[in-house]
Amino acid sequence: MGNEPAHTVTRYDQELDRLRGIVARMGGLVERQTAQAIAAVVDQNEEAAVEPPELDVEVDALERDAESLAIRILALRAPMAVDLRLIVAVLKITGDLERIGDYASSIARRAMKVEPLDGALSFGALRSMGRLVQENLNKAIEAMAKNDSTRAMEVWNADTVVDELYTTMFRELVTYMMEDPRKIGPCIHLLFVAKNLERIGDHATNIAERVYYAVTGEMLPAVRPRGGAARKGG
Repeated sequence: MGNEPAHTVTRYDQELDRLRGIVARMGGLVERQTAQAIAAVVDQNEEAAVEPPELDVEVDALERDAESLAIRILALRAPMAVDLRLIVAVLKITGDLERIGDYASSIARRAMKVEPLDGALSFGALRSMGRLVQENLNKAIEAMAKNDSTRAMEVWNADTVVDELYTTMFRELVTYMMEDPRKIGPCIHLLFVAKNLERIGDHATNIAERVYYAVTGEMLPAVRPRGGAARKGG
């Protein structure tokens, strides 16, 4: 901040702390939305299905607050180096968090329409996928809170497993639908939930990429490993 007066520097630090606090609050709410949405599906918990959509309003409001404050800091403080990277990352991370909240809400709204299937595929596969997605999201938010590039890299590498689980579920569900048209309805709902979980995993990976850049100043490769194949990062 150059040779600016101490009170100006203090105010600037306070603004950065407030920005971090808003994003941390968003992260906590989105983690809760995701956990509740997964519980609503795999445990058929109607009460858990209620909260994720209700929290959307607060998540959206926090995104607007973060964006407004970030733009204010950029305009008035002209941050440099690591602070500039942090603020740019925050503008993108809040968008990722908002989308995760939307996907979690969508899962919760459909939860009571999902039915376990007889045979090899049950809620077990969905539960495993949900657990991995939650772990990656939790790690991504922890990496963000602690400016931990190592943890961010762990999330980036772990996305492959989520994608492989989704691909396996997709193939098995399509096979079920082809073999027994009566299972098309339940399979479609399961596919919808699995796809939204996969997208939550993608946004958690996006957050990890933003954190890595903010901390190190380096971009992770534009192509990330994905289920045995490569995919361009989002």
